[in-house]
Amino acid sequence: MTSRVGLRAAGTNGSDFKLRERVAPQYQMCSALKSEVRKLNLVHLLLWLLVAAQVTVSHFDLVSHDTVSMPYQWEYPYLLSLLPLLCSSLSLPKNNVSYLVLSMISAGLFSIAPLIYGGMEMFPVAQQLYRHGKAYRFIFGFSAVTVMYLIMVVAVQVHAWQLYYMKKLLDSWFETTQEKKKK
Repeated sequence: MTSRVGLRAAGTNGSDFKLRERVAPQYQMCSALKSEVRKLNLVHLLLWLLVAAQVTVSHFDLVSHDTVSMPYQWEYPYLLSLLPLLCSSLSLPKNNVSYLVLSMISAGLFSIAPLIYGGMEMFPVAQQLYRHGKAYRFIFGFSAVTVMYLIMVVAVQVHAWQLYYMKKLLDSWFETTQEKKKK
């Protein structure tokens, strides 16, 4: 070891710090999980912007309804999925458990539930499209039901992974706080 006034301790050249400085595995796990949640929040925001753009463009008649059709009913409650996104983003910097739990609960209500309803709402239209080849709503020349089902498939995966990583992060935070209480 070195002293403030003397020379460096014998037998070291100062490059042995890598052996002593290690981050505990639970903190490495928290960091990795936070990173994954942030990435999924970004993808969720992009999906939300797509749905919000379609709703905004169709309601303000910015383009004709032949180009962008009227939104399905499930898209309106899905716009509330911005709330779980904000809650999870607020929970990450300070490891706020209450915001993370609120985010997980509201993700079920405002993200997953509208997607399930949308799948059921659009099923007869999709069935008609694939049986008879008739589509009545279009988004830039593509069948609206096909485009929205593609968005829904991606959204279900994103929200499922978000919930999974948030649950793992929550467990990791509880594990860390339990270890601190034991000391």
